[in-house]
Amino acid sequence: MLRVQIIPVTHYQQNCSLVWCEQSREAALVDPGGEAQKLIDAVERSGLRLTKVLLTHGHMDHVGAATEVARAFEVPIIGPHKEELFWLGMLDQQAQMMGFEPCEAVHPDQWLADGDTVTLGQHQLQVRHCPGHTPGHVVFVDCAAKIAFVGDVLFKGSVGRTDFPRGDQAQLVQAITTKLWPLGDDIQFVPGHGPVSTFGAERASNPFVADKNFG
Repeated sequence: MLRVQIIPVTHYQQNCSLVWCEQSREAALVDPGGEAQKLIDAVERSGLRLTKVLLTHGHMDHVGAATEVARAFEVPIIGPHKEELFWLGMLDQQAQMMGFEPCEAVHPDQWLADGDTVTLGQHQLQVRHCPGHTPGHVVFVDCAAKIAFVGDVLFKGSVGRTDFPRGDQAQLVQAITTKLWPLGDDIQFVPGHGPVSTFGAERASNPFVADKNFG
């Protein structure tokens, strides 16, 4: 079984996910956006063995604690896609714009590309490059466990903003409908903010990407 604990962080209430393989007790933190000590304490209390930090994209509220957490546990930072150099190189500007304290620079140990796989214990997380909100945004999907970590691509009843530099609404909608929907209606997803939902529920009622919008 793949287990998940959602830990909201920062004034943006970003959903950082502590994800682990129940059999091996190997864990990853997906999008540690801030409050590093809170996340470090949560991992230590869990008794899990953290082996990696996973990033969906380069916005401050998703990466702000990545370097500090990775250093605390001596683990690599994996992801996002290399196109996120655009945002990772602007963390100082992002902090000012979003009301965050400056954070340490984030230098991923491994970039990800569409079709890559990340191993977590006995589980395989498939990588889907889903640009539109940001150019190098990726989504992590465990098809066997029927769960996805979608960052700010998709939300319950909405989709990610595309009014930032290098955002593209058409590209985002195409990524969702061509790369996520085929994975199955029964996939539950953890968004970057707000409540979880399923791909099927969003196909039925999400005003931006519901099936009825496409004939």
